[in-house]
Amino acid sequence: MTLIAPRVTAGLPADDAQKLRYALGGSSDITVFVDGTVHRLPPQARDAVVDLLGRFSRGEAVTVSSVEEMLTTSKAAELAGISHTYLRNLTDRGEIPVEYRGTHRRIRLADITAWLATQRKNNTAGSAAAHLDDDAPGPS
Repeated sequence: MTLIAPRVTAGLPADDAQKLRYALGGSSDITVFVDGTVHRLPPQARDAVVDLLGRFSRGEAVTVSSVEEMLTTSKAAELAGISHTYLRNLTDRGEIPVEYRGTHRRIRLADITAWLATQRKNNTAGSAAAHLDDDAPGPS
């Protein structure tokens, strides 16, 4: 996941904030138009947009930023299809970066995804090399 630098937007002028507050009053149905096409937002996106618009309607300045998803070692191992112990060994050897939150290890989703991609690439390269060896003429 690529993080984008936070974006800070000043609060709306009082008149615009009042109009937005009125429009939001009692409604959480947010419809978005992108290039003339209507898109209904899923609940999580809708909630985030309603919160953002609510803050603007109160005249607040708003900062929007990304948050990297951090996984527990159990979740990361499950995602990778490996044992929890094997994953801990990989982090101990530095093959998968880990961050500590107190005594608990956390692994970025992007790091586990990158490790899986490397494993697939290595397995594909290993399979190709094995096939070349099978095709090579043996001793006569």
